[in-house]
Amino acid sequence: MNELPSLNGLRAFEAAARCGSVKQAAAELFVTPGAVSQQIKGLEEALGTPLFRRAGTGLRLTEAGAALYPVLHESFGQIAAALQRVRAREQAGPLTVSVMPSFAAKWLVPRLGRFRARHPQIDVRIGADARVVDLAHEDVELAIRYGQGNNPGLHSEKLLGEILFPVCSPRLLEGPQPLRTPADLRHTTLLHDDTTDEWQAWLTAHGVQGVDASRGPVFNDASMTLQAAIDEQGVALGRDVLVAEDLARGRLVRPFEGALPFRSATYLVCLPAVAEWPKVAAFMAWIREEARAYQAARDAEQQAASKAFAEARPRARRKRS
Repeated sequence: MNELPSLNGLRAFEAAARCGSVKQAAAELFVTPGAVSQQIKGLEEALGTPLFRRAGTGLRLTEAGAALYPVLHESFGQIAAALQRVRAREQAGPLTVSVMPSFAAKWLVPRLGRFRARHPQIDVRIGADARVVDLAHEDVELAIRYGQGNNPGLHSEKLLGEILFPVCSPRLLEGPQPLRTPADLRHTTLLHDDTTDEWQAWLTAHGVQGVDASRGPVFNDASMTLQAAIDEQGVALGRDVLVAEDLARGRLVRPFEGALPFRSATYLVCLPAVAEWPKVAAFMAWIREEARAYQAARDAEQQAASKAFAEARPRARRKRS
């Protein structure tokens, strides 16, 4: 591709040709007439041909100038229109957020009413999609992604760290093969999200032996895994962010104590310039508050659960004796 002449020179020429006057072009561009003349002269030198002839007190285009002007005029008009569309999208229009389906259903959507109450002028569109969207080329302002925070060229900030622990239907706690200790997992089905790595890591971290972490059905979405647990199909290794509502409603329980930090975290990701857009900044400020409140409540619940498990152990021993 050939090197383009100075953009300032092209802009000065287009304005002077349209206005028919260097002075009027200078007023439009907020520079001096001398600056416009110098920019046009530089453009003519770069092109190797004159673009104007003096006609009394005005200007007349040469043949080369007459060929160049309509192309530049249309191009600058298209640029102005595109910039206007960008500004309109920045200030108004819906806010599109790409998010994993499981996170959307279990954590984000139940909280969106609070954002709407605070910012009724901003319409949010949730794109529940497991793929990684291209923020530079798709009509998406903000993404909520799982990962290690490796998002080069993007604004990326950690929103939530998560922990993993076993969950199951309360009906699995009793019966022919009741769940009392982690060792009892050898008698039940393990439910997996995509891989068996997390189950093996949890079992190893808690000194559980004799349990085959590779067995059991595998689901490609955490919501399906948790639904299988609710339906008494086995024990899932639930992420706290996704199981909090089901635990609160009694659809799931923690059969025993023991948590493991999740290797990935939840990140807010967007283009650096988009992070300053008012509607994006408003959503990010709101979801940060929600994340802080959730983490504070989770920490308190973890302490209460540890205390409850500790108190339950002596009772269980006395009952067995």
